[in-house]
Amino acid sequence: MELEKTEEIEINLKEIFYVLLDKIWVLFYAALICALLGGIVTKLTEVPVYSSITKLYVINRQDPDKTITSTDLSAGSLLIKDFEILVTSRPILEQVLHNLNVKMSQEELAGEISVNIPEETRILEITVKDKDPFMAKRLADEIADVSAEQMISVMDIEKVSVVERGRIPTLPTENKFAKNILLGGVLGIGISIAAIIIIYLGNDRIKNNEDIEKYLGIIPLAEIPLEEDILNTRRVRAELKKAYKKGYKGGLNNAVG
Repeated sequence: MELEKTEEIEINLKEIFYVLLDKIWVLFYAALICALLGGIVTKLTEVPVYSSITKLYVINRQDPDKTITSTDLSAGSLLIKDFEILVTSRPILEQVLHNLNVKMSQEELAGEISVNIPEETRILEITVKDKDPFMAKRLADEIADVSAEQMISVMDIEKVSVVERGRIPTLPTENKFAKNILLGGVLGIGISIAAIIIIYLGNDRIKNNEDIEKYLGIIPLAEIPLEEDILNTRRVRAELKKAYKKGYKGGLNNAVG
């Protein structure tokens, strides 16, 4: 019994595969249309976001008269998490907004800032994202300057140097155009496959001799062609032409001489 069910499932999957293969043009056009729609919607609605990065080097020397030791490096690494919190703290954000005279809330500015520390370094990377590439660069530089001053005064750091100032970005950080085109194409294929399978499974009409034997358990002995099949034969078409010339008005019996 289980073997019969397995065979039936395999046959159904095979039939569905051939149905999809027969409708490959539907899948192609569905993917094409949805991909175009995805690209158009992205172009009309997406607001490009630009990012600028500044880099700070933190020196936390325990004894000013001595050179940097491994202990200094270890202490600087332990303070990295403190730096991350300090960069997005209220005093720094307030000072940056005041210095640049930017009409933006502290929460909005904090949401545009991200901090990264490359592994086994004391380099602090501050990334600022904004819709305006020039503003992204200005904010990144100002945050670096104000953060450096706060680190020295609040955390008693010996020195914080700006290793690299931000650049004016020329390309958006996140380009969703190509991604949305691809997602649109995949979505179109998925929807069309689902629609084709649903229509196929919902169609319970008998289409051929195999369906009669499979679903009704009856072995057909012969086929009776429909009138449309007869009318499509060459002989009938030739006879119809002759009949029309003789004033034939219609009717299958009058078509064949």
